[in-house]
Parts: sequence; C-alpha cells; structure tokens
Amino acid sequence: MTELVAVDIGGTHARFALARVAADGTIAMDQPTTLHTSDHASFQTAWEAFRDRSGGTLPPAVAMSVAGTVGGEVIRFTNNPWIIRPALIEEKLGARRHTIVNDFAAVAYAVARAEPHEFIDLAGPPGIPLPPSGTICVIGPGTGLGVAHLWRDGRPITEPGSYHVQGTEGGHTDFAPLDQIDDAILARLRKRHNRVSVERVVSGPAIVDIYETLAALEHRTFAQRSDVEIWTAGTSGEDSLAAAAVDRFCLSLGSVAGDYALAQGACGVVVAGGLGYRIRETILKSGFADRFRAKGRFSNIMAAMPVKLITHPQPGLFGAAVAFAREHPQQ
Repeated sequence: MTELVAVDIGGTHARFALARVAADGTIAMDQPTTLHTSDHASFQTAWEAFRDRSGGTLPPAVAMSVAGTVGGEVIRFTNNPWIIRPALIEEKLGARRHTIVNDFAAVAYAVARAEPHEFIDLAGPPGIPLPPSGTICVIGPGTGLGVAHLWRDGRPITEPGSYHVQGTEGGHTDFAPLDQIDDAILARLRKRHNRVSVERVVSGPAIVDIYETLAALEHRTFAQRSDVEIWTAGTSGEDSLAAAAVDRFCLSLGSVAGDYALAQGACGVVVAGGLGYRIRETILKSGFADRFRAKGRFSNIMAAMPVKLITHPQPGLFGAAVAFAREHPQQ
C-alpha cells in the first residue's frame, strides 16, 4: 500500500486529497479539500494549509495535476500566478517521490480507469461504450479549456503499455467562427486581444463576452454581470438573454469538440470538468450534438462517434493518482 497526496491545481481552485494505491493498483481517495488559489500566495502556503487541516503530517509522496505546461524547470500556471519548481519539491514539501501531469492529462488518466457507469451520453449512438482501442479525445471547459487525448491498444488497462496519455495546449488554438453571431463574438474579443483562442469563447469566464455580444446585437442596455451570475440566470431560465448565451456556449463547445476529434483522429470524445457536469442537461437540450456532427464530408463519421461526459466527482485528483501509480509501480 502506497499513501500519497493527490493535488489538482486549476486557475481558481486547488484541490487536495489523501489517496492510497493498493498492491493490485486499486486507488482509494479521501474526501477532497478545496482551497481558493487567490487565498494563498503560493502553492507551498496552500500545501501547508492542507497539511495543518490534515493533522500536521502528510505522506512523503505527491501526485500533482496542474493547469499549465509541465516538463520544464519552472511550472507556470495559465490562469493563476503560482509557480512550482519540481527540483525543490522534496525540500519544500518533504515528498521523496512525485508525479506531475497536465491537468487534462490527469483527466485522461481518469477516463482510462473510469467504469462504464461513470459516463453519460452527450451525442452519438446511445448506449455505445467508448471503443477499447484507438484515440479518445478529452476536453473540458473551466477557468480555461483543457484538451488531452488517451490512446488504448485494446488490451486490459492493467497491462503495462496498454494505453498512453498525452496532454496538450489545444485550448489555445484559434477560434473559428461559423455564423454571424460567432463573427460578432470574435469581433468583440479582437478589440481586446490580438489573437482570439478557443478558450476565449469556450470556458467559464467566456460566458460574459457571449452574453454582452448578444445584448449588443439586440441593442439592449445591460448591467455588467459576473460569469457566475450569467451561468446561474441562464441555466435556471430566469433570464432569456442569459439562457441564449448558455445555448450559444454549448454550440461552440460542440464545434470545438468535433474539431479536436478530427484533428486527433479520435474514435470517441469525453467532456470533463465541473462546468460540463453542471450544465449537462442544458448541453443535451442544446445544439451541441448538431454542431459536433456538422463537419461536411465527415458528418456521417461524426454522427457515429460516441461522445460522453464523465461523472466522476474528482477526475483531476483521481487521474493524478493513476499517473503516480503508473510512474511509481509498487515492488
């Protein structure tokens, strides 16, 4: 049995949980602790806060999922000011073993190990499971837009080398408008950004620009509202303009999910992240599936591709622990 700390650091929240990896690879996690990144000056101070809440001591092993590029001497986060220097982890945290993966690579690891009942259908043939071999595209909107892919060769996932995970920075590819409303959203964003990436339109905070663009198109006056307020008003149906903004978001999510599936040669797609789970019923009622399929000559292929949403409550934490177990197998 190996004990470790699983950590999932995003732009807004840092989640911590104690985890245990059994000899057969089974992973068990305690209830997570969620901290706001803005409440802590650094990752180390957040780690110390979690350590204090956990009785003052932590296991000497850590699995980290981070919202940024990994592999360098310094890890900088895309949407928060923290930095991590992997070479100092043992000195600063007391962790003799560590694994660091991109946040959506961690989600892809969770997808690899998730049970069939932990997925719900968003598009494609109903009830068809994800294929056991080939590439699964994993995307998810949150503070930004995460993208990764999972490749499986059809063997049981417990066999060494049977699957591979690749994190990407796909959320920073260019946004491609498909109609006049998309054109208007792009024009609005170009006033502030020289280059408009996909996550400027498909992420939690992006709902503000979508909402304000729709208001401008209808020549409405509006009070500035936070993204949380717009999401709440839109998903509850109490505000028709906010609801239209949420539906437009779902259209764009469907478009980019289809684009990534084509680019990665995918045979299936998984949408992940807390935002996707919270608006799952809205996605099902929206034009998400139509936009996903609308790929011209490849429409029939897209229509036959299973698109799922993972319902695991903490895929980033669980996936980080899975990645640790693969990198540090028990003897």
